[in-house]
Amino acid sequence: MIRVLVVDDSVVIRRLVSQTLDRDADITVVGTAADGRLALSKVEQLDPDVVTLDIEMPTMNGIETVRALRAAGRRMPVIMFSTLTERGASATLDALTAGATDYVTKPSGAGSVQTALERVGLELVPKIKALVPRALRATGAPAAPPSSAGAARAGGRAAPVRPVRALVVGSSTGGPEALRQVLAGLRAPLPVPMLLVQHMPPVFTRQLAERLDREGATRVVEAAGGEVLRAGHAYLAPGGRHLEVVREGTSLVTRLTDGPPVNFTRPAVDVLFRSAVRVLGGDLLALVLTGMGSDGRDGSGEIARAGGHVIAQDERSSVVWGMPGAVTTAGHAHQVLPLGEITRAVVSATEGAHA
Repeated sequence: MIRVLVVDDSVVIRRLVSQTLDRDADITVVGTAADGRLALSKVEQLDPDVVTLDIEMPTMNGIETVRALRAAGRRMPVIMFSTLTERGASATLDALTAGATDYVTKPSGAGSVQTALERVGLELVPKIKALVPRALRATGAPAAPPSSAGAARAGGRAAPVRPVRALVVGSSTGGPEALRQVLAGLRAPLPVPMLLVQHMPPVFTRQLAERLDREGATRVVEAAGGEVLRAGHAYLAPGGRHLEVVREGTSLVTRLTDGPPVNFTRPAVDVLFRSAVRVLGGDLLALVLTGMGSDGRDGSGEIARAGGHVIAQDERSSVVWGMPGAVTTAGHAHQVLPLGEITRAVVSATEGAHA
């Protein structure tokens, strides 16, 4: 049974979130709190497996609470409740930087509070179930992460020697921090362009691009469609739209589409990866970082079969090993690396490359 502490300054929201979670046979709400200071006390008393945490609260807000939990050595997943606004997006990214694990957005335009919370439940329950097994493993004997060599043997793939003309990246849960670390580690711009898909809603992706742009040598923008790809630049898919790369004359150009969700999401990693294979064949480096689900598995397979190079984040350093795990177990990864080693591997793979 997964034990959850619900923290929100609204008594109505606390009750409805609790009712929503308690409907699931695998989850029980062990307590509630009206602000961050009370939450810290309840965490000490109840030792929950997961904390859901509103961002804006009196006395101690959600960001301050996350910082206090992490400073106290509490490593359980913390899922923030956010709003689809500029302010909500900024606060959510601040919370993720402070140590929050993930977030859910409060739906707008719902017919009633009850309907809104039911929608939240559809997003929140799968995240809780995906995050908690990792937390429980962390308190016991950790599973040994797969090695790069082991992954290559399992997939039967040796590292390719084709030139790299673009880097394509996919991530989801835990992705903002993983992307930040990868980009912050680049001491010089890469000699190829980078295209990124992070599962996030509109507004959030624009603010994430702005933050990543400040992290290192790479110029990061939220793609608007029609940009000519340039070496040393990264183009982040906007929330709610698929990002593709297409050829226009002698140039490679970004294209945004409103096609149906793929793998239940838009933007989708597979859409980007497949478009890149169509125009660049195997002259690609693909990177699949932490995230729920299996988005990126099939596209990585197409890149690997075309002769491209695929790197997946390892299990131990992933918040959720869904996406990189799917790529690895399918045998598509040439390397499975801890997050701290990925930047160096990217630099090595693109050394001497050109766009």
